[in-house]
Formats: sequence, structure tokens, C-alpha cells
Amino acid sequence: MDAPEPAETPFAAVSAQTSRWGRIYQAYLDQSTPYVPYRWTGTGVLFLIFALRIFLAQGWYIVAYSVGIYLLNLFLAFLTPKFDPSLEQDEGMEDGTAGTGLPTKEGDEFRPFVRRLPEFKFWYSTTKALAIGFACTWFRAFDLPVFWPVLVVYWVLLFVLTMRRQIQHMIKYRYVPFTVGKARYQRK
Repeated sequence: MDAPEPAETPFAAVSAQTSRWGRIYQAYLDQSTPYVPYRWTGTGVLFLIFALRIFLAQGWYIVAYSVGIYLLNLFLAFLTPKFDPSLEQDEGMEDGTAGTGLPTKEGDEFRPFVRRLPEFKFWYSTTKALAIGFACTWFRAFDLPVFWPVLVVYWVLLFVLTMRRQIQHMIKYRYVPFTVGKARYQRK
């Protein structure tokens, strides 16, 4: 006679169910990839709900500030090229070779702009941050007493200084992280 098979442990059953849900979730994420305007519209609605929750509850300013700082960090990574031309230029000067980054002179070869943080990861991280921030607004433990105008002024100051530095970097190394559309050529 064959020995009876051992019963499946509860941990294995939970692990199998979790991986199943993870695959389903990943499939939905993969299907949403081409629908950029719809994804960002949904994230915008989530942002409005989050802001409305903060405004109506008159609290959780630390949560809102933390989400704002995180979103600013994501936005900077989205605007920054994957290969920083200033670092490549410094390395090229040290070893005598030319940098392989973005063109810095008029005659340099054009290379497409590659972001440090791709659009999909930017959207996904933004949406997760807003969802986690919204969830935190339902727990009193995260409602720390602060004088919110100071946080707003500090965040605006941080935003302005950081963006000024980023724009100067863009001008110096001649790159534009946004494209309005695909170039179209007319027939003659």
C-alpha cells in the first residue's frame, strides 16, 4: 500500500493563493500599459480624493507633506536622464575619452532621451504613494499636530529651488525630457 500524502501546510496554501493573486494583479498592470491618458486620469482622480480628504478632515498634514516630498522626488527622477551628462563629462575628462551621453555641442550626434525613471514606473509609484497616503488618513496615529502653513511654504520653496536647478541642468546639457508628439514629415 502507498503511504498517504501529507496534507498541504497552511503556509503553502497561503503562498499559492498569494502568488495567484500576484499574477492576476500583474496581468492587469500589463494590460493597462498602453492606456496612458486613462491611467493618469485615474491617478488624478485619486489625487483629488486624497486632497479633498485632507481638506475636509483638517488634519494629516504630515502625511500630505510626506506624499508631496515623495512625488517631487519621483518627478525629478522622471525628468532626469538615465545617464547623467555631467558625470560622463567629468569621467571623460579624467580618462581622456569623450562622454557617451547627451550632445553638449552643436556638432555632437543626437541620442534619444532615456529617463532614469520610465513613465510607467513613475505612474505606478505615484498611484501607490497616493493610495498609501489616503489609507493613512484613516488612522489617528498619523494625524500629528503641526502648523501646516510652514509645511506648505517649505514644500513650495523646496519645489522652486529643485526645479530651478533641474531646468539649469537641462539648459546646460541641452535636453528636453518631454515630447509633444512624433515628428511628421510633409510630402513635396
